[in-house]
Amino acid sequence: MPSTTTHLALPFIMASQAQKHVTHNEALRLLDGIVQLSVLDRDQTDPPGSPAEGDRYIPAASATGAWSGWDGSIAYWIDGAWMRIQPAPGWLAWVADEAQAIVWTGSAWVPVANAMGFIAQSASVAIARGPNDATTGMAVAEETLSGLSGASRNSTIKIPDRSIVLGVSCRVITAITGAASFDCGIAGETSKFGGSLGIAAGSSNIGVIGPQAFYADTAIRLTTNGSNFTGGAVRIAIHYLTCVGPS
Repeated sequence: MPSTTTHLALPFIMASQAQKHVTHNEALRLLDGIVQLSVLDRDQTDPPGSPAEGDRYIPAASATGAWSGWDGSIAYWIDGAWMRIQPAPGWLAWVADEAQAIVWTGSAWVPVANAMGFIAQSASVAIARGPNDATTGMAVAEETLSGLSGASRNSTIKIPDRSIVLGVSCRVITAITGAASFDCGIAGETSKFGGSLGIAAGSSNIGVIGPQAFYADTAIRLTTNGSNFTGGAVRIAIHYLTCVGPS
């Protein structure tokens, strides 16, 4: 009869064994470290100086000290010492500082969304990925331009170089004062994403285009019609496609 279980290597209590409670407690300790696995971090190479009982980490590559050689394993602080738990393919873990689930493939921990081909909801996602990590993606960048003044206002966010823009949308968050209306565009094409737009709070526009490729980082520009801006706030969103080359 083997001395441990097949998958989790939990120790069996043997018929002739003395102090059976020791083996039983060891199995419970392992279960407590493995079941509903959640680690605090997977980017550290040095063990933390003052870990709390039960803390778990995934040591990063080239880990040192007590974690030396533990790359990809689970480091579990229990009873005043680090215990190494080696994962099996298919194990899932929640990474607290990243707020995402990852899965062990047998050679690396990868986000579950990537491993399963899911499309995560975030500001920038890859919707297609090649074997050498080339990706085609979709993204949105948002900014609220408040305290409007003068004849125009450029955004801090920019259309990224080598992106393909689908459009720029906007919404007036606080009523605009001074101007009779405004345009949304870029330098040289001030109404590219909408012209003579409303100034009342709640006014909105979906400025779809082409799509069009951009070859330089490009700010969005709001331009007044009539008098200068003297107040108000407009929220803008850039909707675009991304291309990342192979590694």
